Amino acid sequence: MNGNLPEHEQEQTDKAQRAPAEKARRPLSETQKRSITSVVYVVVLLGFFTLKILVDRLFFDLFILIFTVIGTYEMLRAFGDRLHRSQRIVVGIFSALVVIAYVVSDVIFTDVYGVTLPDGSPLDAKGRNYAPHIALVIFITGIAVLFGLLVFVHARISLESVGYSLIAYMYPSVFLVIMAVCNHLAYYSDVAIAFVFAIGSIADSLAYVFGKLFGKRLPAKMAPSVSPNKTLIGGFGGLVGGALGGVLVFFLYFGLCKCVDLTGFAQFTLSAPVFEWDEMFFFVGIGVVTSAFSQFGDLVESSIKRKLGLKDMGKILPGHGGVLDRIDSALYASLVVALIFVIRLMTAGVPA
Repeated sequence: MNGNLPEHEQEQTDKAQRAPAEKARRPLSETQKRSITSVVYVVVLLGFFTLKILVDRLFFDLFILIFTVIGTYEMLRAFGDRLHRSQRIVVGIFSALVVIAYVVSDVIFTDVYGVTLPDGSPLDAKGRNYAPHIALVIFITGIAVLFGLLVFVHARISLESVGYSLIAYMYPSVFLVIMAVCNHLAYYSDVAIAFVFAIGSIADSLAYVFGKLFGKRLPAKMAPSVSPNKTLIGGFGGLVGGALGGVLVFFLYFGLCKCVDLTGFAQFTLSAPVFEWDEMFFFVGIGVVTSAFSQFGDLVESSIKRKLGLKDMGKILPGHGGVLDRIDSALYASLVVALIFVIRLMTAGVPA
């Protein structure tokens, strides 16, 4: 029957029949990819965080180790032919080994040897946790091996490649060891991890909103040579987002984390939430400071990518790039969060 139609009508009919198939094959836009990836990432993050709270902190250590392996691979890939194969192997092994050494050592000293903070003054503590010492020795050993390659592979590597290998070794593994420290805090570990991962995302969203709304009126750039699209007003929005994130973490911590008391592996008791409202200002302050470090961490990675001539550090996360593109703000956030809560434990002692 279609063969009897005029030629132009036949073409329209064919187009109408092809339209659904073409629409079905139409690739996702970058915005759609980014949104889907963000949802999947948040679900996975919340899954590991839930396992940390309800089962054991080691599940989040596994999450950090995955970041270490993939992030280090992305750094090695970004340097390309600048590194010799032997340097890649050493960096890959020791980057993971540093994180593993800290986690295993901390578990041995706290869970096996029973080294804990006293209920009274921190100055009354007995015993010492040598996990940081062991991790530091492993880290320095990695550096020593990288320098030692100058002897064993002298003709094939240069001092310049040693410098590149040191960068790939330290970023991101050293920061991720600090993230593991946040996860292994005797107290406040849940809230510390929540700050590390929640504040950056909320601050980034508010920075984008402030930049869109006020960027044309207040176009002053934050770091024009590194990230031309980031404005000072956007940075201020990020600080506002950090304050709001601090409020969110406050309710998450007192409304959920403190209600769970682990009594064994995957064994816990639940209690009704008790909100300590005098802590609200402390949480807001941490949120603002963490936001500032998160934004700086984002600029640091932007600088690295510009120096290497890259748009993204990887392709594993559609719409976002690589793992390092997703956690760059969390790396610097972990530094300040760990420092704040360690100081609080050493000055204020064990929380009630």
